[in-house]
Amino acid sequence: MRIQVNGEDRQVQARTILALVAELGLDVRKVAVERNLEIVPRSLHAATPLADGDRIEVVQFVGGG
Repeated sequence: MRIQVNGEDRQVQARTILALVAELGLDVRKVAVERNLEIVPRSLHAATPLADGDRIEVVQFVGGG
């Protein structure tokens, strides 16, 4: 499936937001995800399907001090 992730076209195997986060190698606890201009609550990542042409924005939280 072809989607756009953070402005970059990608071919992915993932079929849900949760699977995409895992495919990208990110920690699901430290990301916020937007699908087609709508924020997807973390509680819905596993239930939110991806579709061809979706525009996904992923923001990773980084701690520091």
